[in-house]
Amino acid sequence: MRRTVFFISDSTGITAETIGHSILAQFEGIDFDAHRLPFVDDSAKAQAAAVQIKTMYARTGIKPIVVNTMVDPDLCDVVASSGALMIDLFAPFMGQLERELDARRSGAVNRSHGLVDSGRYDNRINATNYALTHDDGMSTKFDTADVILVGVSRSGKTPTCLYMALQFGIRAANYPLTDEDLERLELPDCLQDNKSRMFALDIDAERLSHIRAERRPNSRYASAEQARWELGQARRLFKQEQIAQINTTHLSIEEIASRILSHFGLVRDTF
Repeated sequence: MRRTVFFISDSTGITAETIGHSILAQFEGIDFDAHRLPFVDDSAKAQAAAVQIKTMYARTGIKPIVVNTMVDPDLCDVVASSGALMIDLFAPFMGQLERELDARRSGAVNRSHGLVDSGRYDNRINATNYALTHDDGMSTKFDTADVILVGVSRSGKTPTCLYMALQFGIRAANYPLTDEDLERLELPDCLQDNKSRMFALDIDAERLSHIRAERRPNSRYASAEQARWELGQARRLFKQEQIAQINTTHLSIEEIASRILSHFGLVRDTF
């Protein structure tokens, strides 16, 4: 079975997409054809979104699903005229909060931007710059790192570091274990004094081989045999050095980051 899903928002649409994916993931055996429509913040854009949804409905003959985080009820009504199944992520909470706070919601679009704290924003940007300059062992000065991710090449270290930096202001560095490190079964000197901040990423050999083949097809680097050898040696090293690790094969970046932050007890820099 295949269903079309639209994630619609008067802002970036990231909230609608993130929560929507989490909900839809509960329904196995159904393929979802997803479309994100951000910044639907006036009637003209809402009308255009409704037309796009109606067109898809007519083409497939199956009612589309709309996961919506627009706050203006009039815009929601316009989109709902498309005939789609509307899932309003904000509606269940607004009435309860109005009663509890004894205040009416403003209904103004893009209000989430008003919650941005400039100091926290700068912290995230600085953390992102740190992650970029300490990516793949480019810089091995780890004295100010909050987290140091280690693992074989293409095990998910870089995207996880960047996600933690941009979302939570975490200064995350990463180091790829080389064949020499793995043959010696020893951590390089730059990591020896930083084990308390290290976290290892593991991955299934088949998945690693597939990822590497997209970058360097038909190479020794991408072979299943090389992947199995590197991962076997890395696991021995992590166990020997008592470094916490997780297998990333079936985890999203968000899940990986959450587990790392929880392991170290790091406070997330929200908003």
